[in-house]
Amino acid sequence: MPSPTLTFLGAVGTVTGSRFLVEGDGGRILVDAGLFQGIGELRRRNWMPPPVDPAALDAVVLTHAHLDHSGYLPRLVRDGFTGSIYCTEATAELASIVLEDSAHLQAEDAGYANKTGYSSHRPALPLYDAGDVEKTVRLFRPTDLLTRVAVAPGVSITLRPAGHILGSSTAEVEIDGTRALFSGDLGRPRHPLLPPPAVPPAVDTVVVESTYGDREHPRPDDELLASAVTRTAARGGTVLIPAFAVDRTELVLLELHRLMAAGRIPHLTVYVDSPMALASLDVYRKALAAKDLTHREASLFDLPEVQAVRDAAGSERLNRPTVPCIVVSASGMATGGRVVHHLRHQLPDPRNTVVLTGYQAVGTRGRQLLNGARQVKMHGRYVPVHADVVQIPDFSVHADGPEIVRWLGRMPSPPRTVYVVHGEPASSAALADRIHHELGWNAVVPSFGERVRLD
Repeated sequence: MPSPTLTFLGAVGTVTGSRFLVEGDGGRILVDAGLFQGIGELRRRNWMPPPVDPAALDAVVLTHAHLDHSGYLPRLVRDGFTGSIYCTEATAELASIVLEDSAHLQAEDAGYANKTGYSSHRPALPLYDAGDVEKTVRLFRPTDLLTRVAVAPGVSITLRPAGHILGSSTAEVEIDGTRALFSGDLGRPRHPLLPPPAVPPAVDTVVVESTYGDREHPRPDDELLASAVTRTAARGGTVLIPAFAVDRTELVLLELHRLMAAGRIPHLTVYVDSPMALASLDVYRKALAAKDLTHREASLFDLPEVQAVRDAAGSERLNRPTVPCIVVSASGMATGGRVVHHLRHQLPDPRNTVVLTGYQAVGTRGRQLLNGARQVKMHGRYVPVHADVVQIPDFSVHADGPEIVRWLGRMPSPPRTVYVVHGEPASSAALADRIHHELGWNAVVPSFGERVRLD
C-alpha cells in the first residue's frame, strides 16, 4: 500500500491560493481551493492547468469562505470536479455569496477591459462565470462541527471552530491510519462575536498558517480610527474604508457605532457599498438571532447611521460625496469591486482618508498604499495619491506569532512535523523558527509543489 501524501499546491511563499492535496490508498481530496491574489506572477497561477485532474478528486474540504480559500472552487467545477464540498453550514452560506460576487466582478472586469482595451488579453475572459458558481453551490455538504465524517474511501474529516470568521474551522483529516490537522486561517483568542479557536487534537502532521507569524499584534488603540475620522470630517472629506465583506465589515460597523455612541467621533452617515457585504450581514444577523455566537442582539447591525447602497447609481454618487461621510466598501485589499472606483476618484483629494483595516498582500493596491505609493494604477491609468492613508491593525482576526504557538502548544502531544504555510517568506520562516525554539518541534516551510509523506 502506498504511503499517504500531502502536496502543497498553494499558500506557499504567499498568503493566498490555499490548496493542499491529500492522497491515500483509496481517496484523493483537496483541503481548500483558493484564488491566488496579488502580483501578476501569482494571479497567473489561477489560469494554469491544475496538477491533478479535478475529475479525479473525491472531495474538497473548505475551512472557510474567504476568496483565498474558496475562490478557485468554480474553476475546479468548470474543469470537471463533481465531488462533494464539505464545510460548516455558515461557510456554505457565506461561500455562496462570495463566489457569486467573484463571478460577477470577473465578468464586470472582463467587460470593462474589453471596452477600454487596457487588458493584454484579446478578449479578456473571466476565470469562471455565474453558471459555474451555481453548479459549485449545489456540491456543498454542510457538516456539523466536532463530528467525524467519511468523505472518500479511507478518508474522514473532523471540523472544529477556528475563530477566524463565522463558520471558519480547522480540518482534521484521517487517511490510511495517519492524521493531519489543517489550521485554515486561525482566529485570535478574543473576537467580538465568535468563540476562540478550539483546542487542537493530537495528530501526526500540522499545516498551520503564518500570515502574522513574524510579529505580535499591538495593543488595541481606538484613537487611531477616532482621530482619522474626526480629522477627515473637520476638513470636509470622506473616510473610505476598504473592508473584506465577510466579518471585517461587521467589526468595522460595530466599532464605528461604539465610537459615535461614546461621542468620540461625529455622527456621520456610514454607507455600506458592497452587495456581498450586505448579503453577509444578513447571514451574521441570522446567526446572532439564533444565538449561535454570543448573547449579543442581531440589532447590533441595524444601526441608525448605516445606509445600504445596493445599486450601481448609488455607488457612483459615492465617488464624490458632497458632505463628510464614511464609505465601507469591498474588497479589503482594493484588488477589485466598487472600492476601486471610489479610490480612483478620492485618492487625488487631500481632504479624504483611506483607512486600511486588514492584511494587505504583496502586489495589491492596498499594499502599495500602505507602503506610501504616490500613485496607484487602476483601470489602465495611474492615479495620484494625495489622500491620507491610515492603517488600523486592531481589526485583524488572524492569530499572531505568539498566539499561534500558544495554540499549537495546547496539543496533547507533539506532532512529527509542522508545515508552515499561508504567509510571506519572512513570516513563515519566523514562525517555523519560533515553533522550533519554543516548542522544540520539527517545523518546516515547504516549497510550492512539494510533496511529502504523511506516515
